[in-house]
Amino acid sequence: MGLFSSLFGNKQPQEEQKSKQEKKNFEILKYDGIRARNMHQLPYAIKCLEQALTLDEDIETLQYLASCYAESDRIEDARLTLNRLIEKEPDNIHALLSLANLCYLQEDYPAMDEACQKAIEKDSSNATAYYLAAKAARALKNDIQAVVMLTKAIQQQEDYPAAYLLRAEVLWDMRQANEAMDDLEKVLASIPEDEDALTLKGQILAAGDKTEESINCFNLIIGINPFNEKAYLLKGEILAGQKNFDAVIGLYTEALELMPDNARLYQERGRARLLQGDKDGSVEDMKKAIELNPDSEKQISGNYDNFNQNSVPGIY
Repeated sequence: MGLFSSLFGNKQPQEEQKSKQEKKNFEILKYDGIRARNMHQLPYAIKCLEQALTLDEDIETLQYLASCYAESDRIEDARLTLNRLIEKEPDNIHALLSLANLCYLQEDYPAMDEACQKAIEKDSSNATAYYLAAKAARALKNDIQAVVMLTKAIQQQEDYPAAYLLRAEVLWDMRQANEAMDDLEKVLASIPEDEDALTLKGQILAAGDKTEESINCFNLIIGINPFNEKAYLLKGEILAGQKNFDAVIGLYTEALELMPDNARLYQERGRARLLQGDKDGSVEDMKKAIELNPDSEKQISGNYDNFNQNSVPGIY
């Protein structure tokens, strides 16, 4: 009987022992990977988690691996991993929205919208899903759909400054100034120092010939963040539109004291100096701009008349 048992009776215990060992190895690899990720040791974390998944296609491990890939800028690997996860768990809203964000980084807006719509289908009360769907719609040049999605996001979450700001940006693209301003006021009521909201508010005010109020907005931004390049540029355009070139030059000189390696500010000061009649000073600024950023030369025409990338509608 002992010989019979040794020949035929130990197969199941051996398989159970192997299964237990694989489970133990999986758990060691998984939790070593999680610890490594928490310690920002991403290459080792990825190695552990990849090996763990050869033993068990575990949902949580897939989530951690996708996160590690994304943090390592391995966006395509992160996206493939999330697709594996979603195949196993189609109702995983977090995974669908993470996938949408990765698609946005890859500028794959149709796939981003598809992921968002799946998330909305699973949970029609998810404000983030509507918000991301709006970002996809805007990127696809469907402004009306973007407004619809943002309105639904706000209906689900009334206190949603990012959704109000994005809707204001889309409405302004559609030149719906009053509606855009209403949304900006909601953003600023929640976050009074939101630089993006103040910037857009300043642009809309400038377009409506409310130049002093617009300048006040840009001054407020500069007070909040003296390194906000766009605020200087937009304020400079308003002053240039008023032919106040001394003020423009002073503004850009002040900005360059804080940002001495900013080619765009040298370009704009050079333009103002040329319009003021200081050709030598203008040439020096343009040379400096090209030295700091050789691509600047492509943007400079003989009359310096193509500096309107940040132009405020209605100023020029």
